[in-house]
Amino acid sequence: MSIKTTSTVCPFCGTGCGIGLRTENGQLLGVEPIRNHPVSKGRLCSKGWNSAYGVERQNRITTPLIKENGAFRPASWEEAIELIHEQFSYHLEEHGPTSVGAISCARATNEDNYAIQKFTRVVLQTNNIDHCARICHSPSVAGLARTVGEGAMTNSIGDVSKADVVVVFGCDPTESHCIIGSEIIQAKERGALLIVVDPRKTRLAKMADVHLQLKVGSNIALVNGLLNIIFANGWENKAFLEEHCLYLDQLKASVEEYTLEEVSKRTGVPADQLIQAARIYSHARAAFLAYGMGVTQFVSGTNNVIAISNLVLSCGQIGRPGTGINPLRGQNNVQGACDMGALPGNYPGYQFTNDPVAQEKFSKAWGYQVPTHPGMTSLGMNEATLQGQFHAMMIFGEDPVVTDPDQNQVAKVLKKLDFLVVVEMSMTDTASFADVILPAASFAEKHGTFTNCERRVQRVRKAIEPLGECMADWQMIGHLARRFGYTGFDWETSEEVFNELAALMPIYSGMSYPRIEQHGGLQWPCNAHAPDGTPILHRKGFPNGKARLIPLHHLPPAETPDADFPYYLTTIRLHFHYGCGSMTRKSPILERETPSGLLFMNEQDARNQGLFNNAPVGVRSRRGYLETRVVFSEQMPPGLVSMPYHFDDIPSNQLTNDAQDPVTRMPELKACAIRIEPLAPTARPRSIKELREQGECDAHL
Repeated sequence: MSIKTTSTVCPFCGTGCGIGLRTENGQLLGVEPIRNHPVSKGRLCSKGWNSAYGVERQNRITTPLIKENGAFRPASWEEAIELIHEQFSYHLEEHGPTSVGAISCARATNEDNYAIQKFTRVVLQTNNIDHCARICHSPSVAGLARTVGEGAMTNSIGDVSKADVVVVFGCDPTESHCIIGSEIIQAKERGALLIVVDPRKTRLAKMADVHLQLKVGSNIALVNGLLNIIFANGWENKAFLEEHCLYLDQLKASVEEYTLEEVSKRTGVPADQLIQAARIYSHARAAFLAYGMGVTQFVSGTNNVIAISNLVLSCGQIGRPGTGINPLRGQNNVQGACDMGALPGNYPGYQFTNDPVAQEKFSKAWGYQVPTHPGMTSLGMNEATLQGQFHAMMIFGEDPVVTDPDQNQVAKVLKKLDFLVVVEMSMTDTASFADVILPAASFAEKHGTFTNCERRVQRVRKAIEPLGECMADWQMIGHLARRFGYTGFDWETSEEVFNELAALMPIYSGMSYPRIEQHGGLQWPCNAHAPDGTPILHRKGFPNGKARLIPLHHLPPAETPDADFPYYLTTIRLHFHYGCGSMTRKSPILERETPSGLLFMNEQDARNQGLFNNAPVGVRSRRGYLETRVVFSEQMPPGLVSMPYHFDDIPSNQLTNDAQDPVTRMPELKACAIRIEPLAPTARPRSIKELREQGECDAHL
């Protein structure tokens, strides 16, 4: 048989690049870029080129597994579904619907996420549904909804090429969103001015016209300082503000105390750089501002997003080509999972669960009364578990033991649950805690859609048959719902699921599989008013009439360095790995490039402790302890160290703080206090598994 190429979408970051899966005789051979793809334009990053390794047969879970006497055994689908029905029915009857819930998956399709949240609300009768957006961009959803009315990227990725100023705030897209990073580099080479706001001297920071190397956690002070400079010099966009914004006087009054001297002291950024950045941004013809988790993953995460929104609105840099507020979403379908209502406070399409009109709409559409009690976030479910109020959970394709803060606490939660179901492709750390594991089909083994960070809904196409007894999440949900005695889950194809969700979501109402194929993807809102989608939001105004300028003040991180824990630790992404590493670490090529978690440290800080490059060290916080090796890095300023979170053997989230943003309950993953303890020069750093076996992974304070 000849080699066949199936066009689909990369399963890694939120850029949404087009890839062709090359198959022969039902076997996946490799990938190739899609030449005419509207986002990637024939390019792929290292992760995209290696995506075939993520679905290879080795170490895949291919049949349901049930834990007995501490070990897993294969089971039939019927037996697994019967046990799930029995356990969830018991806890629903004994403890009520607030005692159960689900964690959906930002790597799964829109169809999967829609089915999961529908099952949770209809069958389990609870709004306890969440996913990993909680720990990446939930502040973007909340903050931008408050200011401009839509919690998503306002412009398209291609708008980078239309900007004369690009601002990169709290992220390094050359590591995390490589194709977007290359767009920024190309814009810089064509003459665009580049401003980078980051505590680290990243690759883009080295290229920048202005690098605002602020202290960790001083985002609001910095932005308020820029606004004060802009207002004091009359550089704001007066016409835009008068026509489109509310509460300008209050914002002006609130930033007056953020004087040049005070802001320079708080942020560590020289005064002349603050003035230069304020002038460049406010005078730009079109300024494209992108930000990442260096903005959102703080106890002030929502306010950080609002502060950035204040800056963009004050300069009128929104609603036009080459402008906008553009959060770079991390996972391939984290935008879609949010769109689908895999959040405790939202039905599909950001219709609020506490709105009686929306409750009635979805009750009628689904044929069952939807729950009216508030739902819990993922961290809220964890807390309720420890308090004995939450008993049974389903986790779809996420690995919170590796990716969530305070790993020891997460493990304690999963152990305490009375019943845990995990839907997964391979045996992750989280799956090892499960009572039942259900085998998930990979992106290459199912049809559906992903929504990328620019709101583009694209087709995902099946290239190979599911391995063993694996199936798509929406198919498992159908089997489960029928066993619970519910109707309305009898979809035969993913297209039927999509048609149902599109009919209930005004922002997707103009979409269908044929129209998505015809247009190479459609950007929401896509409806009768915008039948071909919306590449740029807010061109004619804002959903609530006018945008809101919201005054706010600097809030320091919840934990700051002291004599016992003298360094700040921040978590980072690496170019060659992704998420919890469950897919990229299967690639021998990517694993060769970065085989293990490391601690990146300023050379002078390291030498002050008598450390050499690659020295073995222990790293301790108030929550945990791990061992790794130090790597000297010119990116790191004195007093700040960083670690990637991709490695389950050296998990940085053993250390991180679960202090939370009060609005979204986003944990503060970007700032915690640690100390570094030199090990014997010839010592081999022990893995977290070894430390646990030896009882040494706790903080021991």
